[in-house]
Amino acid sequence: MSFETCKDVWVFIECFQGQPKSVGFELLGQGRKLADGLKQQLCAVVIGKDVDAAVQGAACYGADKVYVVKGDEYENYTADAYGHAFLELVAKYDPNTILVGATVNGRDLGSKLAVSLHTGLTADCTALSVDEETGNVVWERPAFGGNLYAQILCSETRPQMGTCRPGAFKKPPVNENNQPEIIEEEIHTPAEQIRTKVVDFIKAAEDQGMRLDEADVIVSGGRGMKNAENFAVLQELADVLGGTVGCSRAAVDAGWMPQSKQVGQTGSTVSPKIYFACGISGAVQHVAGMSESGTIVAINKDETAPIFEVADYCIVGDLFEVVPALVKELKARQQG
Repeated sequence: MSFETCKDVWVFIECFQGQPKSVGFELLGQGRKLADGLKQQLCAVVIGKDVDAAVQGAACYGADKVYVVKGDEYENYTADAYGHAFLELVAKYDPNTILVGATVNGRDLGSKLAVSLHTGLTADCTALSVDEETGNVVWERPAFGGNLYAQILCSETRPQMGTCRPGAFKKPPVNENNQPEIIEEEIHTPAEQIRTKVVDFIKAAEDQGMRLDEADVIVSGGRGMKNAENFAVLQELADVLGGTVGCSRAAVDAGWMPQSKQVGQTGSTVSPKIYFACGISGAVQHVAGMSESGTIVAINKDETAPIFEVADYCIVGDLFEVVPALVKELKARQQG
């Protein structure tokens, strides 16, 4: 694509069964910062069958334009159909920058687009900014197991592209008065070009509960939980608060919790309203995955634990005494 003609920052609003995923709206907030820094417009891209909720959400979260592609062939994500539709939009409108959520489908779509467009793709970004001297986006991501952060620029090709972790950024404020330009494009993908078909969706046993990236309250446990059975204590607190249970890498490595529940640089990046860190020391890899939470409550017997440096409320004590006491008090208040 041409450096002279490319313009605007695009954000892909991913949907599942007609409902937009939060990561697309989170990226609209970051997209706005990039668009303002580049002095360009912020555009949302919505592809699907039932897209009204996604279009409305894109408007409320600040998009200046919304490109919409609708069709029965887009009911479920396939790389062939979504890739074809997205590439048609890119060929027509020539974007400068494209942001995609680092979900399973987003990573698939992002890599397909990058290869087709002969451009670079920075994966799993956790911070974004604009280099004012060059106009390049600075894509920041953890490297070497989270021990270093790499800053990557795509200086030779356009569009600039990156996938960003769900939960790494907060959603921007809702603006119900925002009235973006809605541009509907008639782009259809012939059935013979779609090489895969979605037959059914089956949830894994460990994913039956609330997803980490969807929870307003997360109660996480670490090495201090001692065994898998003790996570039932945290589940009680999560149930009372309408949240879900998470864990640190130490709990996963010990076989106490599934990897899908891991919070941190090698797990999920989350930003719930309330985050409980129970028996978690606060290694930098874990903190990087939850430091953007609204309120952080840390419970640990070690008063020198690093987790207390990022916590809003610090409780020095035995979690097996503190958590049941919290549950008891919360239940009493709910009943009263």
